[in-house]
Amino acid sequence: MRTWCLLILSLVGLWGAPSNVSAAEVSHRRVFIIPIRQDIEPPLVYIVRRGVKEAMEAKADLIVLDMDTNGGRISTTEEIIKILDNFKGETATYVHDHAFSAGAFIAVDTQKIYMAPQSVIGAAAPIMIAPGGQVQDLPSTYEAKMNSAVRALVRTSAQKNGYNIDVIEAMIDKNKELVIDGETLNKKGEILTLTNTEAEKKYGKPPKPLISSGTVNSMDDLLEELGYAGAQQTVIAPKGLETLASWLNAIGPLLLIIGMIGLYIEFKTPGVILPGAIAALAFVLFFLGGYIAGLSGMEWIIVFVIGLALILSELFLHPGTILPGVIGLILIVIALVMAMVDIYPGTPMLPSLPQLKWPLENLVIALVSSVIIAIILARFLPHTPIYRTLVSQGVSGGTVEKELQQQQAAHIGQIGAAISNLRPGGKARFGEQVIDVITQGEMIAKGQPVRILRYSGAEAVVELAG
Repeated sequence: MRTWCLLILSLVGLWGAPSNVSAAEVSHRRVFIIPIRQDIEPPLVYIVRRGVKEAMEAKADLIVLDMDTNGGRISTTEEIIKILDNFKGETATYVHDHAFSAGAFIAVDTQKIYMAPQSVIGAAAPIMIAPGGQVQDLPSTYEAKMNSAVRALVRTSAQKNGYNIDVIEAMIDKNKELVIDGETLNKKGEILTLTNTEAEKKYGKPPKPLISSGTVNSMDDLLEELGYAGAQQTVIAPKGLETLASWLNAIGPLLLIIGMIGLYIEFKTPGVILPGAIAALAFVLFFLGGYIAGLSGMEWIIVFVIGLALILSELFLHPGTILPGVIGLILIVIALVMAMVDIYPGTPMLPSLPQLKWPLENLVIALVSSVIIAIILARFLPHTPIYRTLVSQGVSGGTVEKELQQQQAAHIGQIGAAISNLRPGGKARFGEQVIDVITQGEMIAKGQPVRILRYSGAEAVVELAG
């Protein structure tokens, strides 16, 4: 069956294959089609990233952007252009209906542009959207600044792919007059927009199209024109989860803070399920956002879980051994950072400093915020009714607060030994029981005898036993 399919594909491919490429070779080529059929907003970044990474993984020969868009955000456009630049094969854009504003910028980042009959491209001047979706004119100074930034963004793509920079700038700057071969194509004060026939018209010596390589009726006709008739096609279909991913990644630092604080409260109130459950949910959502966005794979979730398991073993099974906790902490940090790093197939697995910049910024924000919140909680939470309720529900499967206080009172005066360095917090063993302790400010070395003076929340306050 497979042989017959390949034979049929080969016969079909003969119609579009260049004379120096056999039908069999065409049938083994891979084409990935990425739809840009919406406004250029953050969710689209994830569709394009997923498409480019799948194309690179499959060693695809061609990526085609199937475009019909009114434009969108410049920041999102810049992200998409950077993503497309990772693909080293052939690239093309098919303007299905129109490619306005940011859509035109992205199209210029591909090597060839083709257009459908009666389609248009251009009108790429920066605009400002007021609340309610109404378009407003930019202030003159801000407009000049934005035009300069946008022109710099697109100029590199235009030069790389051989487009006429004057044509592109006339789509951006209304003060740009475009005159070619003595013909005024765009008057000063107007923004250049081209129909498919205007965009493919040739000027200069030797004659060269303004921006479009030609008009084709369909995607199949485009692939035939490019010599990919009969090639294997993969269409990247939107999953519907890209919007969710954009929200989850936008609140990524907040999810990290919630996760870290949840774990902190869980360690301070052992046996209480709610803080740990909230922390687990926060970390799941954090990794889910990266996974949907095409940033991280399941491997970093596994690394995170292993790191957390090592820390728990240090705290509850082998207190004072230090090494499992240190290794676990390193694994957790690596997992959290790599979950936000954008790595492409065929590129080095070790990220560069520019790739680490955004993940490290997010992690530092989360860590600093978590430490500040933890300090505040350590000072005030033990004296709140919420804390006493959590502790009373979490001890021994629901021991009441009065019983907990009686247990703590029975410990006062007991002498044990520090099983970790108290700086000033740590752990100590009293008989067969290991509990969290804190000194009154002094440092006590591991192995030294300590005496319980009183309790502060769930922690025993100790001193060096003389």
